[in-house]
Amino acid sequence: MIKIDSYEYYYNPEDGKYYIRKRKNSTHPLKKLKDKLDKSKDKKDRKDKTSKGNRFDDADNKVNKSRDKVNTGNKKNKSRDKVNTANETNKSYDKADAMNETNKPYDKADAVNETNKLYDKADAVNETNKVDITDHSLYKMSVKNNHKHPIKVSIVMPTYNKYHQTSLSLYGLSKQTFPHAEYEVILVDDASSDNTSNILKEVDVPFKFKYIQMKQNKGRSSVRNIGINHAEGDLLIFLDGEMLAPPAFIENHYKHHVHESNLVVTGAMHYEGVYTFIMPDYNEDQVAHLKELVGRDPEYRRLYENYEQTKWHSNVPYPLVTKEDIDTNRFQRLSFPNRYFLNSGLKHFGERLEGFTLPYIAFLSGNVSVRKENLKKSGLFDETFVGYGAEDWELGYRLYKNGAQFVLDPSTVAYHQEHGISKRKVKEQWGNHYRFVKKHPNIDVLILSLEWKELPFMHLHQTLVEYKALEQRFPDEYKEFKHAFRVMLFRIIEYLNSGQPVTKLYDLPGGSDERIKIIQQFETLRPRGFDYLASSFEQIYYL
Repeated sequence: MIKIDSYEYYYNPEDGKYYIRKRKNSTHPLKKLKDKLDKSKDKKDRKDKTSKGNRFDDADNKVNKSRDKVNTGNKKNKSRDKVNTANETNKSYDKADAMNETNKPYDKADAVNETNKLYDKADAVNETNKVDITDHSLYKMSVKNNHKHPIKVSIVMPTYNKYHQTSLSLYGLSKQTFPHAEYEVILVDDASSDNTSNILKEVDVPFKFKYIQMKQNKGRSSVRNIGINHAEGDLLIFLDGEMLAPPAFIENHYKHHVHESNLVVTGAMHYEGVYTFIMPDYNEDQVAHLKELVGRDPEYRRLYENYEQTKWHSNVPYPLVTKEDIDTNRFQRLSFPNRYFLNSGLKHFGERLEGFTLPYIAFLSGNVSVRKENLKKSGLFDETFVGYGAEDWELGYRLYKNGAQFVLDPSTVAYHQEHGISKRKVKEQWGNHYRFVKKHPNIDVLILSLEWKELPFMHLHQTLVEYKALEQRFPDEYKEFKHAFRVMLFRIIEYLNSGQPVTKLYDLPGGSDERIKIIQQFETLRPRGFDYLASSFEQIYYL
């Protein structure tokens, strides 16, 4: 039999189990409860004696606080004369039914399992602190706060070598107004080589947290799909690992999906950027922009000046924003809006993008939500898209074809923590765009090639509207023109992907019949009201 006062339980974070060990100099919880019961009994006795005129002096009060030192010589309290005997102790425990049950496993506590039984009801200890680990051939998944409460929202966050930003992002997600027990965060680490693997043991979050560590780099599409497959929620929110979410972020996404079943909600069109660190790979434009922003706040300016004087460690991020700054929203002084999509024409179509012919471009995986059932109907991310770009638009296109309604909501905005821009991304982007147009060689995908000419989305939209009207009004005419236009749109992306100059997209001999017909058909477009189509064709035909 183990003496209760001599042992305590402790938690081993390495294997997620509980053990017992000999207590050093602290009082066991059972002893504390015993003292509490005895103290309660003393209080009753004291009340009885007070009615007869008896008083307790200071020495008696000290005795009351040290029950385990009480001996048979304390004659002032008759009710405590026999407290040192086992019979009296057992009587006080007989009145504590719950503690009687607890004592039984302690009598047989020769194994860790018996100790654990004593704390079956301690959810905060047994459930919240332990980490469940699953080892898969491609990854290892660790689950923290693995409670059994139904999950409504799953946030899927891919990350790669953004340890500092991701830590702040998780802190922001811990401050959500949405009930913490009803959402989970699935952080998929695509085999980072920085300190991202430390996040699991560093973060203290109130939500269910799944950390998936890839054993080798697999790319954005693959890791998001892994996150989807482990998601418990009916609603999925895709959020990049460096996105800093305001407190009402989840709540504002969720409210849209309560009464409608086939929505795609995005906050990415109302893009906000923020400089939370001074990153060693910032380009000249980013450095100049940051210098301008730190002038808004004396403390940020002081930090930046200190960085300039010391240069700190040139290859290590220099912190500007703290968790306290997130709590007080002070970090917003280093934020800035980037309304590229809205200013390129989307704001003309309203929150629901009514009448817009390219709504699928609103599916930007940095900040977008969709029901899991709709995602599975359309298919998950295409894993042949490796690297940066177009994998989200391609999935958005499939959702669009399956009838999804796209919603732009500024209240779902999140702050993108700025980082260096890799030149490799440009190559990856054109490569994935090439996969996109090869997979869907439709005019409403090909038309995106005009973005290379820096034409606004409103212009792309109007060009597409007029092209479809041309097909409807003149199904048997303009055949040479239509063919040439589609071929040139495809070749723009093809040439960009291969690295060759984007010129002579539809090169024909000057006197050929086809060339003559194309020119003749083109010249009739404007008189018939196809101004945008004529303008777009003109800009790429004569390259």
